[in-house]
Parts: sequence; structure tokens; C-alpha cells
Amino acid sequence: MTVRRVALLTAGGLAPCLSSAVGALIERYTELDPGIEIITYRDGYAGLLGGDHLTVTPEDRERAHLLHGFGGSPIGNSRVKLTNVKDCVKRGLVAEGQDPLHVAAEQLTKDGVDVLHTIGGDDTNTTAADLAAYLHDNGYELTVVGLPKTIDNDVVPIRQSLGAATAAEQGALFARNIVAEHSSNPRMLIVHEVMGRHCGWLTAATAAKYREWLATREFSGFGDNNERSWDVHGVYVPELSFDIASEAERLRAIMDETGCVNVFLSEGAGVSTIVEEMLARGEEPKRDAFGHVKLDTINPGSWFAKQFAGMVGAEKTMVQKSGYFSRSAAANDEDLALIRACADLAAEAALRGESGVVGHDEEAGDVLRVCEFPRIKGGKAFDPTVPWFRELLQDIGQPEGALVPSAH
Repeated sequence: MTVRRVALLTAGGLAPCLSSAVGALIERYTELDPGIEIITYRDGYAGLLGGDHLTVTPEDRERAHLLHGFGGSPIGNSRVKLTNVKDCVKRGLVAEGQDPLHVAAEQLTKDGVDVLHTIGGDDTNTTAADLAAYLHDNGYELTVVGLPKTIDNDVVPIRQSLGAATAAEQGALFARNIVAEHSSNPRMLIVHEVMGRHCGWLTAATAAKYREWLATREFSGFGDNNERSWDVHGVYVPELSFDIASEAERLRAIMDETGCVNVFLSEGAGVSTIVEEMLARGEEPKRDAFGHVKLDTINPGSWFAKQFAGMVGAEKTMVQKSGYFSRSAAANDEDLALIRACADLAAEAALRGESGVVGHDEEAGDVLRVCEFPRIKGGKAFDPTVPWFRELLQDIGQPEGALVPSAH
């Protein structure tokens, strides 16, 4: 197919890959065919619906490599679901009676776009799938190729989503200072809340990265300057439930020994229980355009801390969230390599007219390929039986017998 104009957009929450992915796509298209015009819609699908875009100039192409050094997105994000007509009307993105998918299709046609690249998580790319299906069914000649962004690493069937590795590394960096707070008060309970609505991968990987750093430290042994006080004492993810009483007993023994308890908690762990409690009180949790409970309005970390504080005999409790710190970082070397590989294939696939989401396909031997849109889903569960996580639990003394598969 002949490609004259390519459009890019980033959407959903931030991840340490958006800026770099935009830069990598600009660089790759410039290498393949500098005559192809590139535009970027501002603020994700909101910008697409409103026709708000920037044109990438020759100067922008020359400086695209600089985008690899930054977090965030140079073109802005938003959370918009094109099939949620009511929400789009309420936010003034379309008029009453308009179909957002039709509005988006017409805008892409008006802008002369041949290829649309969506850079986002499962919500962004399932929305891209809805748009691609609409375009195909209604005779619009346009290719849609997505790049999988999510720090949760929870996109089916993608092995590793862009930005997840950096987020784990940054969460571990955040934890270095937060865990030091164990010395700020006697019998201190520290809850490090990590992002992860349905998937505990980021929490587990963050704890593993933190303990990698811990293993490089040499402690004086004076006072609480010892590895036990600085260690992780519990890791809780949505995929596994646990017996609160037995865990509290184990953690209380650690509190008696060290004067502190440090736990890493996925924000999705216990959400179903919290929501059930709210509904029983007649309260309805706030939800976003995709129907997800707004986790910042129910504070899972605070709920967890409240459950455990008395049971472990904590005098003071601190809940700290690393999510915004982690997701706003610039991509690390591991992610940069993955971003470049995915961006290269995305551009090449687009020029062939092949739609889908680029990533290592777990259902096809982990080959880097364009995964078909109908196969893209969110909520991929973390496998808590992987050896590295089981070893982590054993190392910190969290018995596997206290963890049983949940119905999550």
C-alpha cells in the first residue's frame, strides 16, 4: 500500500516508554521513507475526535532522539473509550447523537491519514481494535498498529509490555528511601503500595529489584543498620489470597524482632473485598470511562494497613505509593531496546498494511510479531508460581502454605 501520512497518539496512564516510543517511530519512518508525513494527535483519542494535531517538522525529526531521555508523553494522554458514547458526549468530545467511532473515522479521513499508531495499554489497544474493526466494516482504507504500553505487564498475549521493566526498577529506587522510614518511629509498619489493578507482576518485580539492590549493600550491624530491618517482609498480589490471622502472627514476630515491618502491596490486592464492604454500606465506588473502580478513591494501601496495624502491634503506620514516581520515568536501557525493536516492526508492518499490536507473542513461542487485534485483552494475571517469585517468598520467610489461589 502507498503510505503518505502517518498519525501517532498516546493514551491511557503514563508509562516509561511513551516519549521514547514516539521518538522511535519518528526515527524509523524517517529511515524508511523521509517523504512520509507524520502527525501526532494531542491528548490521545480526545485529540483525534477534535482533530487537534501537531505536524512533525524536519527539525522535529532531527531532534527525535532526544525524546528517549524523558518520561511522560510529548503529545499528551487521555482516557477515552470510543464505544462509551455516553461518556464521550458528557465530556463534550462528540455531540449528542454522534457515534465517536464514526467521528474518529471521518477525522482520520479528513486528515488524510493512511496509518494510525496507538501507543497505550489494553484499554487503548482494545479501543484501537474497536476502531480498526469499524474502519474495516465501513470501507475506510486505514491501517492501525498499536504498541503495548502498561507498567502492570498485563496485556494478553504480550510477554513484556513497554515500560514495565523501567517501572519495576524505579519502584525499587523509590523503596530505598521509603524503607529507611522504618527508623523514624518504634514499631513501624510501612506499606509500599505498587500500581497493579488486576496483575501483581509489577509488585513482585519491584520487590525482586529492591532485594537485588539490598544484596549489594554492606551493613555495619550497628543498631538497626542490618539487612533484616531493611528487607521486605511481605509481598501481596491480586492473584493470591492469604490468611490474615496467620500472616499477622508471622509479621508480629518480625515486628518484635526488628521493630519494623516492611511490605510491598499491589493496589489491586483486596479491592474486591473493599468494594464489597462499600456496597454493603450502600456506597458506590467511583469508576472511570472503562468501568474500572478508581483505585485512588478507595485507597487499598490504607485499608490493608488498617487491617494489620493492630494485629502486628504497630505504633505508627506509613503508606507510600510509588506508582506516579515509577510510571513517569524515562525508559531504561532494557526498555529502550524493546521499544526500538517494537517500533521498527510497527513501522514496517504498517507499510505492509498489517494491523494489530506489536509484541512478543506468548501464544506463538514468544516471537516478536504483529498480534491480531481480536486477541488483545487486558487483565493478564501474573503467574505467582514462577521460580523467581517463589524463591523471593522463601527468602523473606513468607510461607507458600499461607498463600492460596484466589478467585480473582
